Amino acid sequence: MIVLGLTGSIGMGKSTAAKMLRDHRVPVSDADAIVHELIGHGGAAVAAVDRAFAGVVADGAVDRAALGARVFGDSAALKQLESILHPLVEAARDRFLKQCQRRREPVVALDIPLLFEVKADALCDATIVVTAPQFVQTTRVLSRPGMTREKLEGIRRHQMSDLEKRRRATFVVPSGAGRRATFMALARIVRLAKAGKLHREL
Repeated sequence: MIVLGLTGSIGMGKSTAAKMLRDHRVPVSDADAIVHELIGHGGAAVAAVDRAFAGVVADGAVDRAALGARVFGDSAALKQLESILHPLVEAARDRFLKQCQRRREPVVALDIPLLFEVKADALCDATIVVTAPQFVQTTRVLSRPGMTREKLEGIRRHQMSDLEKRRRATFVVPSGAGRRATFMALARIVRLAKAGKLHREL
């Protein structure tokens, strides 16, 4: 089974690329979706988050806006939150990989925003970085409800730079040239993976 690692900075088109991989019949483990489940109603992380950040839980679920306000700009608080969530996310990811192995899936993907930062690329046979020009990224992100330039800069500081991600990637997939170009680039990567012909693109 070939494991592809999918990542990209905020607003670069990673979520769209993940959907396209699913369209190519590649099972995808979405780290963000796992977190949402963990902190949603009755989620496995709700009690621990409530103990660490009193007042952010209501009706059995974490208020993500309240939690975000608590950890934004506070590196110690963010590390504390990550210490709660990361082990649970990793356990869910490992279950996904075992299930796919049992089903004999030829290619699977791990969609992880901080793929390189948490060293999850070590689990992957190849990595895909989705990228776009910075002005495209900025336009996309600032169009989101509640997003500000200050928040965007804070997120950029926390994430590895797009340049460094592209340097480390096996494949770099641009998302600023239209959906069809992105779709075709991913189709080629999936074909190479299924054929056992993955190689670093220079």
